[in-house]
Amino acid sequence: MKKGLYGRLAWMGIKKNRKLYLPYILTCIGTITMCYIISFLSTSDVFAAIPGGDTMQSFLSMGFGVMAVFSLIFLFYTYSFLIRRRKKEFGLYNILGLNKKNLALVLISETLMIALLTIAGGLFFGVLLSKLAELGMVKMLGGTASFSFIVGFDSLWRTAALFLGIYALIFLNALRQIHLSNPIQLLHSENIGEKPPKANWAVAVLGLLLLGGAYYLAVTIQDPITALTVFFFAVIMVIIATYMLFISGSVTLCRALQKNKKYYYKTNHFVSVSSLVFRMKRNGAGLASICILCTMVLVMVSSTVCLFVGAEDTLRNRYTRNINLDAAVSELELLDGPQTDAVKEAVSRIVSENGTNIDNELEYGTAGFAALMQGDELLCDPDIYNSVGSMADMRQVFIVSLQDYNNMMNSSEVLQPGQAILYATDGASYAYDSISIEGGEPIEISKQVESFADNTIDDTQMIPSLYLFVPDFEQVVTPLLDIMYDNTGIVSLHWYYGFDMPCDDDTQMAVQEQIDEYMDEVEATEEQFAYFHVLVEGVASERAGFYGMYGGLFFLGVMLGLAFMLAAVLIIYYKQISEGYEDQSRFDTMRKVGMSRRDIRKSINSQILLVFFMPLVMSGIHLAFAFPLIRKLLLIFNLTDTGLLIAVTVVCYLVFALFYFIVYRATSRSYYSIVGGLRRSDD
Repeated sequence: MKKGLYGRLAWMGIKKNRKLYLPYILTCIGTITMCYIISFLSTSDVFAAIPGGDTMQSFLSMGFGVMAVFSLIFLFYTYSFLIRRRKKEFGLYNILGLNKKNLALVLISETLMIALLTIAGGLFFGVLLSKLAELGMVKMLGGTASFSFIVGFDSLWRTAALFLGIYALIFLNALRQIHLSNPIQLLHSENIGEKPPKANWAVAVLGLLLLGGAYYLAVTIQDPITALTVFFFAVIMVIIATYMLFISGSVTLCRALQKNKKYYYKTNHFVSVSSLVFRMKRNGAGLASICILCTMVLVMVSSTVCLFVGAEDTLRNRYTRNINLDAAVSELELLDGPQTDAVKEAVSRIVSENGTNIDNELEYGTAGFAALMQGDELLCDPDIYNSVGSMADMRQVFIVSLQDYNNMMNSSEVLQPGQAILYATDGASYAYDSISIEGGEPIEISKQVESFADNTIDDTQMIPSLYLFVPDFEQVVTPLLDIMYDNTGIVSLHWYYGFDMPCDDDTQMAVQEQIDEYMDEVEATEEQFAYFHVLVEGVASERAGFYGMYGGLFFLGVMLGLAFMLAAVLIIYYKQISEGYEDQSRFDTMRKVGMSRRDIRKSINSQILLVFFMPLVMSGIHLAFAFPLIRKLLLIFNLTDTGLLIAVTVVCYLVFALFYFIVYRATSRSYYSIVGGLRRSDD
């Protein structure tokens, strides 16, 4: 063979099929660009000195792995469209004298060209845009930007090695397909259609059951821990059910339409429905893939945007005061005594020395424990609730003195011994007139209230909470301490103290640091205060960590959302192109027997409108049913603003629907032009 022939054949094949290769090459460049940027940001030294930067980089490191797996699956899937179109060309080469080894050399030349072009282009744009991404992340974290331009050579090699491996696997898979085919099969590969599948009611019903089960789990789960456990199972159920319904359900729908004579025996419906039945298995799988990718985009983008937009509110929900002290103590007497007075006096002195003052104080003590709620009884034995209990029945119980309740709520409630006021947080409703703890004397519920003072406890609990405000705090808690110790359970005694300060973040962090130093001195004299360990937290010092975590999630969500969107667009485009080439000869025959371009256009519109928007509608249904589960999962990140989540989700869906419609218009024009100049006006 003449030197350079394989390269020329490969380049001619790419050039001749540029309608197929150009979108593929551009998508590969975009994917490589995103992978490099994620890798670069996850290892950049710029973020080492920025508070919250390490948190952000840990999320991006995880994101690079996700992008690697997605890129492998996505590029494998999309290249299958290309190789299917090229098989006829390879069959012709085979008949003209090129053997399988020669075809392999053409394939490897083509793969090397694409790999060189896309990796070089992707890394070029990645390096070019990495500084812009870095500046954006620094801005989100509130750091100081550096305008020095740095190239991440480790990220260059890492990204290049990843995609060289992916292209090698794609080449081996294409080589396998060529090797297993004979020249006649290759020549007629485009004309080999799938047999029209029969309506499989069993698969369709199983798909409905799986989807119904996933939806049921999503809307009925109440606690975030169970939601986190079930989430991945529900996702797998939805994916499997979506493929079942789009493949078998579509066939069943077409068969039903064929039986409807008034609908089926019309020119536009007859051609479109017949065409759909003939290739429904491939159509269904493609549509299901588009639907799943659309759902991923919507869930990913809406969740991360909501987390980032609501970061400040979430921060203040988690830390309701500028400075929050949480003292874990070993004895009841330490909840209200000289120790707490000494801490408050020291805090007041430190605040005054920093030129500010204490405002909006929060102070109360609690005895807390986990319990299984069975009717009007709380069971605290770990052996019992580990064996028969479920997370839905678990409660975090806090006993608070009535005096602290009145002080915090500015009320004057009066109770008799043996009575209590009950407050149940969201998801922990209580429908009884009394409550007993581990078989003890029932406590009469005098009234239920709908709120308690803002605190940092509820937003950190993964299970619903019950508050019992009692007038005889020591008499109620002391027996519980004995019961719990006998049953190896734990009653946690905590004193909470928080306050705001009218000052800037730097002053707040200075106050927090000095309180920390004071508490270290206190704990050094543990024999004086018994066990009295204080955790000091502040909004100003935690803000960087919050924005690092949510900023990293937001950036990763946007990048993955873009990747999923590119995948959906490319699959839609290739679906339209491949359908166009397959329909070209059929519609040409229709025109020869008298079918006008106008009738063909109506037939195509009927087919496209019937199936093209099904993934968008179905992804909206998936998103609606997944919303309760997403809301529970976001509670783990302390996001409690349901209104914000609803608004962001709706806006994301509407924006994505507009984008989807634009893609539909663009790809349908390509389809029309392939099947025979249908963009021209009819005669």
